[in-house]
Parts: sequence; structure tokens; C-alpha cells
Amino acid sequence: MIRGERFDGAASPNPQAGSSNAADMSNAAPTANAADASNAAPTANAADASNAAPTANAAPAPPLWKRAAPFVIAMGLLTFVLARSDLAAVRAALSQVNAGAFVGFATLFVVALLAADTFATLMVYRPLIGKIRYRDLFTVRGASYLPSILNHHVGQAFVTVFLARSHAVPLSRMAGGTLLVYASWAACLMVLGGAAMVAAGVNVAWLGAPLAVGVGYLALLAARPSRLAEVRLFAPLFEAGVRGHLSAVVSRLPHAAVVFLGTWLQFWFFGVEVPVGAALRFVPILMVAVTLPITPQGFGTRDLLAATLLLPFAMGENDTQKRAAIAAATASWGVVLTVIEALLGLGLWARAMRLVGAPRAAQGAREARGPSRPLGGPGGG
Repeated sequence: MIRGERFDGAASPNPQAGSSNAADMSNAAPTANAADASNAAPTANAADASNAAPTANAAPAPPLWKRAAPFVIAMGLLTFVLARSDLAAVRAALSQVNAGAFVGFATLFVVALLAADTFATLMVYRPLIGKIRYRDLFTVRGASYLPSILNHHVGQAFVTVFLARSHAVPLSRMAGGTLLVYASWAACLMVLGGAAMVAAGVNVAWLGAPLAVGVGYLALLAARPSRLAEVRLFAPLFEAGVRGHLSAVVSRLPHAAVVFLGTWLQFWFFGVEVPVGAALRFVPILMVAVTLPITPQGFGTRDLLAATLLLPFAMGENDTQKRAAIAAATASWGVVLTVIEALLGLGLWARAMRLVGAPRAAQGAREARGPSRPLGGPGGG
């Protein structure tokens, strides 16, 4: 059985109904067939209505200007950054990079990122959907890199909807699990941010506000107020509790480490040699900027922030040449990552789509066979 079915009663076969149908078939087949014929049409119509309703009531597509705005903002920010740089120096910085090593590093980064993200996400989603293989979630998360090209959160929404449908879990409950994914990522960023403040010699009193927010949230989880804990969207957070949140954060740390290292070390290919202390201060800011729903893949926002924060560490005779080296680094990193993630997403897309239909096909086969053993018994999944 697919364990996620326990969250959706409609997805689980009814043993009593199966027995009743068997009795009808053996004792009064014509009557049962007539009853089935009379009930089939309303049932089919109801199913059609339920499936058609979402399509009929779907929210209208956002206007063209809203869809184009992120790309316009990205182009505007990139134009601003390049206008303050020496274009000849940008070309020179690009020509001096070992392209093979740079692309190889980017490829290794994407694979390590996907592997670490899949592991951390699996630890969060498994209590919600039951048995799920690492390989399958790896495929789904990799396929989500295609919509993630628009924005990180679009890709995360793809994974949420995909798993809700394939494992028969209500979407609102699945979204609650995704909130835990975000909470664990936010906690990792707070850890990195705290380390950055300590490395920068900032007064630790500034850590009071984020610590207070974190402690207050954990206290709320421990208190489990019924008005929140019984809401399907928030239920997974309270079910995880304090221990589950801490476990999710620990599982997310390798993912955060991969993002940190990739964001930091890619600058070294272009002579922007950021020392460890400065990396702890500034790289977390770039990590957050990339995920903001402002521009696709963080184009423009990453470039502007990097040019502002990392200027002292770039090689060049003047600020214009230093900005050129940073611009070459950020633009190349964004383009190469987008191409690699698009190719990876395309390569995994077909298998991900097959994974959607597999649980439904298995469920249909079980319903056709009838209840041969108690649900949850040996061999029941």
C-alpha cells in the first residue's frame, strides 16, 4: 500500500464494500448489475465534476507585465552592473578562465546540491507520504530544476504538488511538509548568519532578535495550541515537534554547506579570492538573494550584491576592473548553472512523469483485485 493514502479516505478501498459487492454478485447478480448500472452514471458524473471543477475554476493567468517583470528587472540590474564595469576587462577575465575546470566544478556542484537536497527533503517528507525511495525523490527533485529556472520557489511548488498527487496526500498537508523544508533552510541560514556576525566582530547582541524568533517558534511547537495544530496546513509542523525540526535542520546542513562552498569557490576561478572570514560574512547574503522571488535564478540581484560586497577581494588596477572580474564570475556562474540544471531537468523529466502514474496504476490494480489481506498487514507496503 502507498502509506500516503491514509490521509485521503477516497484513495483507500473499503473492505466492507468489497464483501458486500461479492455477496450481491453471488446471490443476486441481475439485481446487483442493475444497481451498479443505476449508480454508475451519477458516480462517473460526480467524478467528472470533481475533476473538471479545478479546471473550470482555475485562477486566470497573471497579466503579461507580471510575467515579464522578473526578466525585465534582471536585465536592468545586469545592465547597471556591466555599465559600471570595463567590458574589455570582462572579456579578458572570461578569456583567462579554465573553461573545462569551471564547467566541471559547476557540474559537480549541481550533482552534489541535488544529492544533499534530496536527502534533507526525504527526511521531511517521508513521515507524510510513507515509503518513498531516495532514487525516486532524486528524480523528482532533479526534474523540478526545469521550473526552478524561473524561480526556486516554483520548483519547490512543483515537488509539493507532484508528491501530493502521486502519493494521494491532500495538497494542504503536503504544503505543510514543505513549510518544514523552508523552516529547516531558514534555520541553516540563521546559523550561517550568526557565524558571519561573529566572524565580522559584530556585537553578539544583534543575534538576540533572530534567536528570540527561533526560541519563540520552538516554544509554540511545544505548546501545540489546538487552533493551529488542527489546521491541516500546520499539522505537519506540530507533528514533527521540536525534535523533528532539529532533526530536519541537521539533515539540511550538508545541503547548506554545498550551497555555501559553491557560491564561494566559484569566484576564485576569476581571481576574486575571498578569504574564509569574509566568505562567512558575505556569502550567506548571496545565498539568500538567489532564492528571492525577484529575478529568474537570481540574475541581477546576485551580480549587484557581489559587486558591492566583494569588491575589495577582486584583482584589478582600479574598481572598474575589479567590478569586471566579479561581473564575469557571477554572470558565467548563472549561465552555466542554468544550462546544466536545464539539461539535468530534461534528462529526468520523463522518468518523473512515469512516477506520477505508477502509484495510481498500483492503486487501481489493488482495487480491481479486491481486499485480499488486511491493509497494513505483511506485504501491504
